[in-house]
Amino acid sequence: MPCTTLLVGKKASYDGSTIIARNEDSANGQFRPKRFIVVRPDEQPRHYRSVLSHVEIDLPDDPMRYTAVPNSILNKGIWGQNGVNEANVAMTATETITTNERILGADPLVELVPAVGRSGDVDYVPEQAGGIGEEDLVTIVLPYIRSAREGVERLGALLEEYGTYEMNGVAFSDSDEIWWMETVGGHHWIARRVPDDCYVTMPNQLGIDELDLDDALGAQEECMCSADLREFIDTNHLDLSIESVSPFNPRTAFGSHSDSDHVYNTPRAWYMQRFLNPYDEVWDGPDADHTPMSDDIPWCRQPERKITIEDVKYLLSSHYQGTVYDPYAIIGDEHSKGLYRPIGINRTDQLAVIQLRPYAPAGCMAVQWMAFGSNPFNALIPFYTNVDETPAYLADAGERVTTDTLYWSDRIIAALSDSAYADTANANERYQQRIGGLAHRMIAAGDDQVARLQGAEDGTDNEEVREVLRAANEAMADQVRRETDDLLGKVLYTVSLKMRNAYHMSDH
Repeated sequence: MPCTTLLVGKKASYDGSTIIARNEDSANGQFRPKRFIVVRPDEQPRHYRSVLSHVEIDLPDDPMRYTAVPNSILNKGIWGQNGVNEANVAMTATETITTNERILGADPLVELVPAVGRSGDVDYVPEQAGGIGEEDLVTIVLPYIRSAREGVERLGALLEEYGTYEMNGVAFSDSDEIWWMETVGGHHWIARRVPDDCYVTMPNQLGIDELDLDDALGAQEECMCSADLREFIDTNHLDLSIESVSPFNPRTAFGSHSDSDHVYNTPRAWYMQRFLNPYDEVWDGPDADHTPMSDDIPWCRQPERKITIEDVKYLLSSHYQGTVYDPYAIIGDEHSKGLYRPIGINRTDQLAVIQLRPYAPAGCMAVQWMAFGSNPFNALIPFYTNVDETPAYLADAGERVTTDTLYWSDRIIAALSDSAYADTANANERYQQRIGGLAHRMIAAGDDQVARLQGAEDGTDNEEVREVLRAANEAMADQVRRETDDLLGKVLYTVSLKMRNAYHMSDH
């Protein structure tokens, strides 16, 4: 699905956490209700069958508990998207990425081939299952890994065995490392460890621009890849370097550089890096070092200052504020406004920001910040992941539109606010600041409660810790519901006053 990813290494973040964040965006014209849940070991399948590709996989019999953000309506599969398991390992899957015709010819995607004819007939051709994809990845990987590196290894083995029907980017994190993994054709893959002092910006393009093949095929300290990648590159003439250089550039070999990239993908990377490194380069005008259409925007970069949760939310909500490309701005014209695909788009289903805090006890180390709907109009809300259940306000979203769930409340507020952006901006900003303050206070209070518990150092196995954190999550959800209902009332009032059938004369 169209998405945007931002990764922050532990030395680039404000508190030493590893942070992985991603908007899950639906395809144009689609909106999918999402739920934030906990999957317990007895709820995890032992034999998995994909709804979309029909691939069948036997899963290990020892899954861990994990959080996930699946579809509410399962007619197209689970689509677990983001989560943290009880070993405090996180995963976000996936960022749909692009490739080129040379890759598709060298290692075709493994797509479902429907049966032809009827079973028993002479000319019957049975169905051929497809590979694995975004629908499946969290479910078949996250419950079984105990480090970010193990996540790459497990998913890499699955890709080589079953193949994939799409190009995807996947992030794994633990409290020490972040790894970014990209599929290359049907069965090949590459991965790179995010430098601790850097952040990574990922629109819907193959992003890694440097890969040390010697390391990836040897010690695997900073890079990993499928075992035959060097032969795959050589056999299919994929290295486009004029001279033999190291490290290898996967983006030029495996990625795309299409005209559509320059309006859909590269502007998002440009805007995020323009915000986080405003003084390192010239970003605007005829002398800009990088423009919204540049193909060589770095995959990773050291920020000019440490990155906060609020920075992550701002960027993943952005619509090119401060530029002529902002669809809500008074600057620009009909040609520039809306020219580029926003990061904070109308069809975002959910945003998950996963923060693994090395200074916190293992029992409360992981915080999954959640928001639903279009990000310019919502707030990011933290929830501890070491729990046995999540609040109903986030877990019970379904097909029915109702303000009893955060997903639908956020969707309604966004649709109303968009029609009166300037008039509702103040109420939305106050709401976001209010929730942000409550969020940080809630985390501090929850951490303090855990610190006072006997045996809190036992980690995620301590039932008393999990109950304290469940209660903290419920309290946060209750406060968010009150604030969200209040915001909805304010936005509804403002937009109602602007209805076109209004009239200046009043009566009683």
